[in-house]
Order: sequence, then structure tokens, then C-alpha cells
Amino acid sequence: MAFSRDELMEVNAGRALAGARNCFVGIGLPSTAANLARSLHNPDLVLIYESGTIGSKPTRLPLSIGDGELAETADAVVCVPEMFNYWLQGGRIEVGFLGAAQVDRYANINTTVVDRGPGMPEARLPGAGGAPEIAASCGKVLMVLRHSTRSFVEKIDFITTLGHGSGPGDRARLGMPGAGPTAVITDLGILRPDASTAELVLTEVHPGVTVEQVRAATGWELKVADKIVTTEAPSSGELTALRALKAAGRSAAA
Repeated sequence: MAFSRDELMEVNAGRALAGARNCFVGIGLPSTAANLARSLHNPDLVLIYESGTIGSKPTRLPLSIGDGELAETADAVVCVPEMFNYWLQGGRIEVGFLGAAQVDRYANINTTVVDRGPGMPEARLPGAGGAPEIAASCGKVLMVLRHSTRSFVEKIDFITTLGHGSGPGDRARLGMPGAGPTAVITDLGILRPDASTAELVLTEVHPGVTVEQVRAATGWELKVADKIVTTEAPSSGELTALRALKAAGRSAAA
């Protein structure tokens, strides 16, 4: 069964949630991955959205965090202050799943503004939402985004959400209880922070992708693990489930 690079990314992102108990889900690619994981790999996964829905079981990809499908299929709906003060900042959420417009070598995230160059106005992005609190307080953070020199940059234009700051010790110094980003899953491979430097290192490539391709798509001199693993190609079951979720989401949007 043929597949696209986006599908490689989404399937691997879904696999990353196979053993998780609960996940605070960002909309877009993170939501695709989390819903795929719940439908296929981890049926007991509790999906939590920023709008206050706990245990959502959408039958399709939600159109936004305010999609009524999330509330209608949830185990509970709480107010946003309770979601953040009690559930998130109280340390009750295991995994946060985020996207990004830009990311740097320490997995810091920009979703606020991008410098488009001399004579051009800044590109304004959706902004922080709950991402800073998610990255600070969840047990760990997974990230998913497409890999290019526009998104993986030497220096991000604005730090919306702190990943590992400028290196080891920054999170602890700032009193952030969570482990921060532990994996960045892209359409080319998977990067993980080095245990001693906190800098992102390429650990896995997807089928048909070379290390040189990943390095060429990264805006800094990307370090590579001593042993590179190739991820498994998506199974027919994974692709069928993913495409069904997307098709149902498109139908709802139409």
C-alpha cells in the first residue's frame, strides 16, 4: 500500500502514544496522531483538549478545540481555568502533543511571529494558546511538524514555548516540572534531545530517507546518533484507519 511522507509522519506520531495513559492534544497534526493512536494502538488513551474536554472519543478529526464533537463524546467537560490550574499545572497529564511553526536545536517553539526578511511585514501566527503551560507541566512533550529549513532554524524569531531553553538545567532553573520535549517527529525522521547537552539529535529516519536529506532540511549542523534506525513502514491497517479519520474530518468540514 503506497503512502506519503505526511502519512509516515502521522503514523509514527501515533505510534509514539502506544503506551501513554493520557495526552493533552494540540489541534492539527498532533490531533491527527492522537486520534489515530486511540483508534488503533491505544484504545484506552484519554484525550484531553484545551477547551476543557476530558476523555473525548471523536469519530472523526475535530475541526478545532471548540468542535462540539469533542464535548459530545467526552467523559467530562470542565472549565478552562480548572483544566489548566488543576489538571495541567497540577501535574496530572502525562503527555503533551504540540506542533510548531519554527523549532530550534533545543526544541524551543515559535508559533507567534516569523520574520519574512527586509522590506517585508512580519508574518503573524496563531500564537501561544496553551502550549507554554503544556510544555512546562506535562510529564513529557512530543512534537510533530514537517521538516524544512523554514521550520528547523538556527535561531527562532520568537520563543513562544520553551523546550530546553539554551541547554541542560534551564528547565529546572525556571521551575518547570515536566521533562520537556522528548521527541520531534517529522516527515523525514525522528529527533530526540541528547541526554547531556539537550540538543536535538537525529535518531531515526523514515523508509527511503537518508541522513543527508535530513541534514539538508535542517537550519543548523544537525548531530546524528551513532546508530541510526529506520522506522517501520506504515501497515495497511494504520493507513486505512488514518485515511478514514481524515475523510470523516473533510466531510464534516464540507
